[in-house]
Amino acid sequence: MRIGYFPGCSLEGSSREYDESLRAIAAALGVELAEVPDWNCCGASAAHNLNHVLALALPARTLALAERAGFDELLVPCSACYTRLAVTRHELLHDEKLRQQITNVIELDYVGSTKVLSVVELLARLAPTIREKTVHPFAHKLACYYGCYLTRPTCVASCKRTEDPTEMDDICKAAGATTVDWAFKVECCGAGLSISRTSSVAELSARILEDAVDRGAEAIVVACPMCHTNLDLRRPAIEKAAGRRFDVPVLYVSQVIGLALGLDGHVLGLHRHHVPVRWPASVVAAREEH
Repeated sequence: MRIGYFPGCSLEGSSREYDESLRAIAAALGVELAEVPDWNCCGASAAHNLNHVLALALPARTLALAERAGFDELLVPCSACYTRLAVTRHELLHDEKLRQQITNVIELDYVGSTKVLSVVELLARLAPTIREKTVHPFAHKLACYYGCYLTRPTCVASCKRTEDPTEMDDICKAAGATTVDWAFKVECCGAGLSISRTSSVAELSARILEDAVDRGAEAIVVACPMCHTNLDLRRPAIEKAAGRRFDVPVLYVSQVIGLALGLDGHVLGLHRHHVPVRWPASVVAAREEH
């Protein structure tokens, strides 16, 4: 299977372990990820707060390039990027005047033929293959954290039940894991306030971690670089806000699948996390060496 791939800015920088692990499991599952030529930033959370045309033009250019490259589907692993591209496609498909305006701005034809695919949608499709190729069942209790972007807005949500999604849970179960039933799977972690209002992020994320840990989760699983940053990098601020320590690591869903497939933890980028991932042993050794 060959599919278009839009890594986005975070996966080439602060969240490179997400890209590394996703590319590794794609190869193991027989999926060829073909990167969109000359893609650009989607505008993330900033553009649509400032200028509606800019917020549509940035992702529309990448979508137009994906169409030009002949991709029927475009995998967008970052949940925030997924939302921006999926919302743009939705708006332009439902407003011909707006589509014409945006195509004039980006100076590229765009008709909306390329479907935008989240990582959860792709991995759910591959769940039977994941189950078949699992060599080391991921025998851990996980809290699957969907956050805001996989379930909102509902017009482009990649999960069927937006208040109580189960897609990521099913993917992890295919890898041999057990998932917890918990109350904060779609609550906001603070998102883009990570720098401007770290205290707010700490308070919101503390509630998420508290509920996951109290339900017995050994790790939290995410599909969003911003969620990972807030729950992993901001752990000192979170612990201060909560008044307690949390040792539970935060994993990308691609890393969970990779470990189940028998891929080395270093290849999956587990050594890049701020909160140590203490399994498998190869990751622990890598952290100690550095």
